[in-house]
Amino acid sequence: MSRRANPYQKADHFTREAKAAGFPARSVFKLEEIDKRARILRPGQHVLDLGASPGSWMLYASQKVGKGGKVLAIDLKALETALPLNATFVLGDAFAIDAGETGPMAALAPYDVVLSDMAPNTTGNRNADQARSYDLFMRALEVGGRLLKPGGAFVGKIFMGEDLPKARAEARKLFESERLIRPEGTRSVSYEIFVVATGRKSA
Repeated sequence: MSRRANPYQKADHFTREAKAAGFPARSVFKLEEIDKRARILRPGQHVLDLGASPGSWMLYASQKVGKGGKVLAIDLKALETALPLNATFVLGDAFAIDAGETGPMAALAPYDVVLSDMAPNTTGNRNADQARSYDLFMRALEVGGRLLKPGGAFVGKIFMGEDLPKARAEARKLFESERLIRPEGTRSVSYEIFVVATGRKSA
């Protein structure tokens, strides 16, 4: 019996277009659509990119914030692309790195935008994968809650499942507005979705 093909390994038109435009992965189009719909990235902003590898979101954000802005990207894996002049990369676990006043994240804090495209290494057990995705989302939301300036925005990936309503409720506690966006660039077999929250409430 032949093995089932992995749909994530096949290069589709989004993958080809991303490579042609100088981005390492097709995920750039997801952030581009989120940005167009929610208008979260602007010149001069400070952006924190959690789970940045292979670097497409970091590159897009650095272009949007321009020379007057800054992007801090963090991931366990090294980036597969060169850093723009307005971007800094930290190799390590975003949740083991000190997010306090003396940690690496504090260098650009408070942030205007916190991005998280993090996802767990999937096991094939959908319930377990959803639970782990929820945990990553909530940890990213916690970082956003600590480091975003009032009025700031948060974008976080999460797998659709029974924990999604809880994740959205927690986001609404911190932000004036919250919505779900499933970008066109998301593969049909994927059950990922993005929580987009804007208007960080004052502490």
